[in-house]
Amino acid sequence: MNWIPPELAAILANTPQLQRAYLVGGCVRDVLHGSMPKDFDIEVFGATYEQLADALGRWGRTDLVGRSFGVIKLTTGPGHTYDFSIPRRDSKSGAGHRGFVIEFDPGIPLEDAARRRDYTINSLMADPRTGAILDFFGGENDLQKRVLRHTGPAFVEDPLRVLRGMQFAARFDLVPASETVELCRRIKATYPELAVERVREEWFKWAASSVRPSVGLNFLVATEWVDHYPEIKALIETPQDPEWHPEGDVFIHTTHCCDALARQGEWKLAESESRIAWMLAVLSHDMGKPACTREEIKRGRRCIVSPGHDEAGGPVAEMFLNRINAPVAIRQRVVPLVVNHMAHLQSVTDRAVRRLARRLAPESIQGLCHVMTADSMGRPPKPPVVPETVKQLLAKAGELQLKDSAPKPILLGRHLVDFGMVPGPQFRRILAAAFEAQLEGEFNDFEGAGIWLATLQKSLKD
Repeated sequence: MNWIPPELAAILANTPQLQRAYLVGGCVRDVLHGSMPKDFDIEVFGATYEQLADALGRWGRTDLVGRSFGVIKLTTGPGHTYDFSIPRRDSKSGAGHRGFVIEFDPGIPLEDAARRRDYTINSLMADPRTGAILDFFGGENDLQKRVLRHTGPAFVEDPLRVLRGMQFAARFDLVPASETVELCRRIKATYPELAVERVREEWFKWAASSVRPSVGLNFLVATEWVDHYPEIKALIETPQDPEWHPEGDVFIHTTHCCDALARQGEWKLAESESRIAWMLAVLSHDMGKPACTREEIKRGRRCIVSPGHDEAGGPVAEMFLNRINAPVAIRQRVVPLVVNHMAHLQSVTDRAVRRLARRLAPESIQGLCHVMTADSMGRPPKPPVVPETVKQLLAKAGELQLKDSAPKPILLGRHLVDFGMVPGPQFRRILAAAFEAQLEGEFNDFEGAGIWLATLQKSLKD
């Protein structure tokens, strides 16, 4: 089992209390899927929680953060953390993810321990001593056939498993089993039990790690859980003009756009927060269309148009982001991308690009171009090409050194002091006027700022 870190292998081999330890869940799934796991979960049989904590303590720092769930985090160094847990039996006792009676059972049969996991692809176990894969519920076969199937009837006890199914389907390009879809429908009313923090976590996994985001979105539709996200549901059957959007309604277009973003090399290489912000922006970019779409006669034919949907989409996107408990840092990046996603259709002048970069902050023109490219490529069977207008915008932003950040004020308060001005309330007004003049192109360097300020001072004296 050369996929186990040597350090972890040594811990497992040289700790007597871990002789009945098994790697479980995602790390086994990832290896069988062909990728190296980043996180390692180990379930330990035949030892109590206290015995396990004592045994692990000699290898590094132990955090008993999951005591109520039988979990111990072992940290051996920077970036080296492993989760150890005691097997347990759960029984539903009330609403919500905390509504369980948990009974630790170190002697539980392996199959019973695996049975409490959500999906068959996550119920897999690996024996580090022999390298054997323990597969009690057909998870390896489901993974090979790209099927998402619930492990057993206990699935209904935790409604979060439906949203986990959304992101698993998108991350591994899985087709949900019909019986799993039906089971998810039956527990649709339990959605309010979910803590908003856990909802956000699953949406962020979808946004950051999807291979085919559309699969997760279609899973929500199939299970009817899209009803809990009215901003997304409203896209379904909102029509688009077939000449410009031959792919179908706004929801279909959005799913294609999300997939197009996930294919972009720069999106794959970006850090997590940017992947999340850009994917949520693409998901939200046309949320203004349901309220703006109408029919008009243009050039002698009846057309479907959505004037102003970009600006109208900002508040709707904000509602969706609040619904999934997105933090302020994400909302501040996503909403400007939604409101400005048609900017490539405007004239690409120095002034326009400076002002666009300013409106997008803290997001960037580079990020906007990813969103606009995904929007353009989400219209099959039209060819997936980067629009020339996007290329022109990106080139102009590069020329102005504004691809990755908003323009920064050239004239600052300390400069006003250097020019002999006395600090006071007027500083704020002067600096605001100076920045406005800079955006308008009245000056673009410090020398020009000095001339502008001298002219302003002269006009104030006159």
